[in-house]
Amino acid sequence: MHMLTEPLECRKLTAEWKQALLVFLAALETTNDAEYFHPHAFTDDALEKVIRNARKDLYYILAEGQKVLGYGMLRGWDEGYEIPSLGIAIHPEARSVGLGKVLMHFLHTAARRRGDKKVRLKVKTNNHRAVHMYQGLGYSFESQEGPYLVGFLDLAGGHG
Repeated sequence: MHMLTEPLECRKLTAEWKQALLVFLAALETTNDAEYFHPHAFTDDALEKVIRNARKDLYYILAEGQKVLGYGMLRGWDEGYEIPSLGIAIHPEARSVGLGKVLMHFLHTAARRRGDKKVRLKVKTNNHRAVHMYQGLGYSFESQEGPYLVGFLDLAGGHG
């Protein structure tokens, strides 16, 4: 593990971070992790639309200096859903040090601050590390949609 030279920050996704996020998304494609995380196309245009059109939906990055180490979101509010969908990805070179949990806790708190009682997520059944982490954070998986487990976290339950 390398020593931090820059502080770790959680930042709202803005236009200034678009290029760094594209580099992050390209790293996910290189390692075939886009199979597990594909909330939108990994293109400049798609990110431009996310940045420009998000009203209630929240998009965040974990940054270290100018490098994006994580990308997380709570979305669905803009489309009228009552329970937001959560999604995260961590840079392949920055895994296994707790960044996923940090980002999850941050997103859970952001949802709570909005008054939400629950969040949902979908995870591929074969993404065992992610399923294990989500269960450890208190998610319960009650149904399946194709190759995905659908999990819910009760935000009033004291987890996450």
